[in-house]
Amino acid sequence: MMNRRHDEEENMVALYEASLNGCVSTLNTLIQRDPLILNKVSLTSLSETPLHVATLLGHLEFCKVLICKKPKLTEEVDSLGRTPLHLASAEGHTEIVQALLQANADVCLAHDQDGRIPLHLAAMRGRIDVIEELIIARQESIRVNLNGESVLHLCVRYNHLDVLKLLVLSANCEELFLSSKDHDGNSILHLAVMLKQMKAVKYLLSLAEIKREANSRNKIGCTALDVLEICPRDFKCFEIKNILKEAGVRRSTDLNSSLPLTLSRTVAIDEAQSRQLARSRFRRCWGFVFSSIAKHLKTQENWIEETRGTLMVVATVIASMAFQAGINPPGGVWQENISDSTNGFRCGGKHHNCTAGTAVLSYSIHSHVYTYFISCNTISFIASVCVLVLVISGFPLTTNFFMWFLTLAMSISIAYMTLAYIYAAALVNQYVVGVILRYIWMGVTAIVIVIHIIRPLSWMVKKLRNFRCKSITGQGENQANV
Repeated sequence: MMNRRHDEEENMVALYEASLNGCVSTLNTLIQRDPLILNKVSLTSLSETPLHVATLLGHLEFCKVLICKKPKLTEEVDSLGRTPLHLASAEGHTEIVQALLQANADVCLAHDQDGRIPLHLAAMRGRIDVIEELIIARQESIRVNLNGESVLHLCVRYNHLDVLKLLVLSANCEELFLSSKDHDGNSILHLAVMLKQMKAVKYLLSLAEIKREANSRNKIGCTALDVLEICPRDFKCFEIKNILKEAGVRRSTDLNSSLPLTLSRTVAIDEAQSRQLARSRFRRCWGFVFSSIAKHLKTQENWIEETRGTLMVVATVIASMAFQAGINPPGGVWQENISDSTNGFRCGGKHHNCTAGTAVLSYSIHSHVYTYFISCNTISFIASVCVLVLVISGFPLTTNFFMWFLTLAMSISIAYMTLAYIYAAALVNQYVVGVILRYIWMGVTAIVIVIHIIRPLSWMVKKLRNFRCKSITGQGENQANV
């Protein structure tokens, strides 16, 4: 009994080794030795059958023998719910696909664990020849959706234009199929614009069925042109925008403004309802703004946590530079006490004596410039030390106050260190050099401030524009319901 079980295990191991190598002679030998060996595959703990293995590796003749000896293997699934046809379709083994379909064409509609049928995998990988075979076997498979997306959406998402063209021709340009939408209400035109696939956009707009529905809106009320406005701008955006406009695609706001007057007369909303709607929109608008700001601050918090080490290094370097500049000022220090005013220095007389160890340039005719220098250097030093104390003290940097204070302190430290350098350059060089550098610093600082003002403003305008698009759509739906 034990020997028989041992022999069966050895035969099964040999069967899987033969499927890995595609050795047909070994397979025939094993079947002659044990005619029921293929039936015993289901008794093993392995999730894949030998047909799965041979199909995945593309062993055509081996697959044909297995299918001939036991056609039922074509229906077996692995641990992920995939049939051998799923694997052959994904790998693009056209001849194996033909052999599997001849044995059992119904597996074309078999779903794996993720809801995908073989056609979906072939479309995702761009296997045109395989797709042709699958469509011939089961035409209705092209209408099976995957998580709300049609196979056309998959072609666009994975950028396989040739496959898209084949499926459109296979569907005989049925408008209902071509205008299908996903769970978010996006058509294939919406998706192509979102992914900036220019060739796909041109092709889709060349189809009369798509062009008639080019101004359709998704669930948030955006047309394809609205979607393009939300996407990050680049050169492709301008070209796609021109293509859409030439095809007559418009923004949702333009479509709303062009509604016939008879529509407004059919909507009977009294004054109280209008005020309530306005208040609701006002609350939604500010709620949207505050939630967006909170999300933005959360991003800033994550940034600070990730750059904590870098902030410490930068603050330490700036503090060290400020410390060195403070104890070793430009121009050096007096080596001895001087009581007479010589060489443009104000020592003695009505002025204080030039004391040894004090800064030389603090007694010069440009002593006010030295005062500016040491003031800026001190401010930069204190700001850097504050940053270091805040970072190493263990305070929760994710709170809004500490985040604001940290950003302000670093900005002050860098700005005043730069200004201290400009005053130092004015002291040790010609005075006009410092004046020129100071104006350059003022210009650069102004530009940085303007950029930091424009960025959040543009971000807020974009968020409000998206909210307006959603709000207009919601208002239109409410009026339609009334």
